[in-house]
Amino acid sequence: MTSRETPFSAPVGAAQYGGTRAVSRCNSLGVAPYSEEEGALFRPYLSKAYRETVRCVSAWMEEAGMTTRQDAAGNLVGRYEGARPDAPALLIGSHLDSVRNAGRYDGPLGVMLGIEVVAYLSAHKKRLPFAVEVIGFGDEEGSRFPVSMLTSRAVAGLLTAAPDTMKDAAGISLRDALGTEGFLLEDFSKAARNKKDVIAYFEAHIEQGPVLESENHAVGAVTAIAAQYRFLINIKGFAGHAGTMPMHLRQDALAAAAEAMVAIESIALQGAGDLVATVGRLDVAPGVPNVVPGDVAFTLDIRSGTESIRDKAAETIRTALAAIAEKRHVELSMELQQDLPATPCNSALTQALSDAIQKITGLSARKLVSGAGHDAMVMAALAPVCMLFIRCEKGISHNPAEAVTAEDVEIAFQVMVTFIESYAETYSAGQEKIA
Repeated sequence: MTSRETPFSAPVGAAQYGGTRAVSRCNSLGVAPYSEEEGALFRPYLSKAYRETVRCVSAWMEEAGMTTRQDAAGNLVGRYEGARPDAPALLIGSHLDSVRNAGRYDGPLGVMLGIEVVAYLSAHKKRLPFAVEVIGFGDEEGSRFPVSMLTSRAVAGLLTAAPDTMKDAAGISLRDALGTEGFLLEDFSKAARNKKDVIAYFEAHIEQGPVLESENHAVGAVTAIAAQYRFLINIKGFAGHAGTMPMHLRQDALAAAAEAMVAIESIALQGAGDLVATVGRLDVAPGVPNVVPGDVAFTLDIRSGTESIRDKAAETIRTALAAIAEKRHVELSMELQQDLPATPCNSALTQALSDAIQKITGLSARKLVSGAGHDAMVMAALAPVCMLFIRCEKGISHNPAEAVTAEDVEIAFQVMVTFIESYAETYSAGQEKIA
């Protein structure tokens, strides 16, 4: 091996792979036709932009040496066979959808890195004792339909049937959206994987927070994913003429919502540990300048690494909002739409990942809890999970300013290869003991 060669160098004649190409491909997917909007990235599930993205990423998977398919939920799956064709698979995944006005790396970077790992294995003609499958989930963000991680839930076997009443903001049902892309609602749950066919799930993702950057770490190992509640809150007042309705007689739904949001912020600020609460969407009706708002709906997202802290905050908020509604003579409902428990990552896998980080970086792995939700927290119902975080500039995410460096992503790529090859050795030893 010359001074310029590394264990990750491409063999002569092989296409170059690694972190730089992963970043470049994410950038390519950040514009039309892979976005529904000109000048900004928005890629909702089952949209034209999603379809074009699947087509493009599928070609990259095949170029890397994988066979590809879309499952019954519309997820893109690429498979690189193991030493024997019927071997169970290590799943490497993240999501291809995005929020509106998104950054380019939240989700797709994990998929691109999975492809790069397979390209490395293929270029070096390496077959592992298990297959490697790279999954691009169709819906993690919940930016089209009101429940996030819809398609990873299907893969994890958590949906016995797809919700047949679910509609997007335009009134298009999940059934119709699936039908437009050639899928059947009745088949949605058939995306579920058999536990015996999956040995583990690995996800690489930008941190979406400032810890790694502040401590000068390129990557980190995730130990757990925070518990999450998502509520839809509806306030019903009485719409009236803005010029003739006296202030003291108003049942202003928006004013009640404003007071409720201030109360939510105050409760979260006083909460223990890593508690956060966010109102992310607000819908006002009738929504015209000269009418007192009669109806308001808004979302509430509550998260903490400790479920008891999250649960206590939710109950405190519920009590505070009920008092505001009574005082202002409006009706209030608080509907739970999503309940995701705290998800610990598998300790043995996390330790192996930490060892790989130390081997590549020369530093002890920074271990941290993810405040953001990820497909990994759902996939834990199917198989042991672990996650690798990648430093992002200023911790910015869900924003066009989201940024990573090719150098950091190259380190992530090398950590992934090192981890997977080490895991293959451990897995083989375990299989020999079983035999």
